[in-house]
Amino acid sequence: MTKEELKNRTKEFALRIIKLVEALPRTASAKTIGNQLIRSGTSVGANYRAACRARSTAEFISKLGIVIEEADESAFWMELLIEGNIMKSNLVHPLLTEADELTAIITSTVTTIKKKKS
Repeated sequence: MTKEELKNRTKEFALRIIKLVEALPRTASAKTIGNQLIRSGTSVGANYRAACRARSTAEFISKLGIVIEEADESAFWMELLIEGNIMKSNLVHPLLTEADELTAIITSTVTTIKKKKS
C-alpha cells in the first residue's frame, strides 16, 4: 500500500468515525465516548499525514507510533460502544475492524523500517 493510498484510507476512516459519532444516541455516556472517539479517530489521519512529512526516519517512526496509539484508542472506544450496549454491534463492527487493520498495517510498517535500519 502506497503512502497516498494510506493517506486516503486514514482520511476515509476519520470521515466514517464522524458519521458514527453523529449517529450515537443523545445520552451522557454516548456523548462522552463520542467526544473521545472523534478525537482519536480523526487523529489517525492527521498524524499519518504528519508522519509523511517527517524530516527523518526517526521522526517518521515516532509519528507512526502516535498513529498506532490513536487507532488502538479508537478501537477501545468502539468496543465500549458495543459492550456498553450504546450502539448495535453490526453498526460499529466494520469500523472497529478498520481500526484494527490500520493498527496492524502501521505496526508492520514500523517493524519493517526498524529492521531495515539495523
